[in-house]
Amino acid sequence: MGMKGKVALGAVVGIVVIGVVSANADGNGNGADGTGNTADKGSSTSAAQQPGTKKDSGGKAEASEKKKATFEGDGEFRVGSDIKPGTYRTTGNSDGMCYWERAKDASGEMDSILANDNVTGTSYVTVKATDKLFKSTGCKDWEAVAAGGSKRSSATGMDGDGGMFAVGPDIAPGTYRSTGNADASCYWERTKDADHGIDSIIANNNVTGTAVVTISAKDAYFKTSGCGDWKKTG
Repeated sequence: MGMKGKVALGAVVGIVVIGVVSANADGNGNGADGTGNTADKGSSTSAAQQPGTKKDSGGKAEASEKKKATFEGDGEFRVGSDIKPGTYRTTGNSDGMCYWERAKDASGEMDSILANDNVTGTSYVTVKATDKLFKSTGCKDWEAVAAGGSKRSSATGMDGDGGMFAVGPDIAPGTYRSTGNADASCYWERTKDADHGIDSIIANNNVTGTAVVTISAKDAYFKTSGCGDWKKTG
């Protein structure tokens, strides 16, 4: 696994065919369930209409809404038509081969990339209305998540290679400790959003040995890769 710098140097993290980041995940999060279930992309079959009655469009509308709220982990999706802008979550990525990309156009060129990442475990990504394309390869299904989450978590431990945790919905704020990290392979990051830009990073570090970090209630997410498991100490 390539070591990440203390501060990210650019939007490009790495294309899946070039390199990947480590593996993990429990696959039991509140987002996509990893079963491959997606909204029906075909036309639905409805019962014959009685003379003089209007066709039921509610089923199609509901299917359309579901399709935009949950989509497959493999594909290229047009923002606004295939998927809506918003924050999405993928979880259960255990082989480190999940790669996603936000793009400003469909040229496929490097300068079209707004942000990207190789995922282990869980990832959250905010797709903006100004984005044109969202690409996903080798990932579990993506599911839209409510802003801020629906409930607060009291979890006091994290898988050190679990990817991204939403502060509040996934983990409680506080001070956490991770031990036994060798060769600076442990990387952690506190972020203010899921845009994945340099401006998103509040603080980050590569760690050898023991790591201690205080996650604020004002933080949006905590990212951990290649670390020993984290336990809350205060």
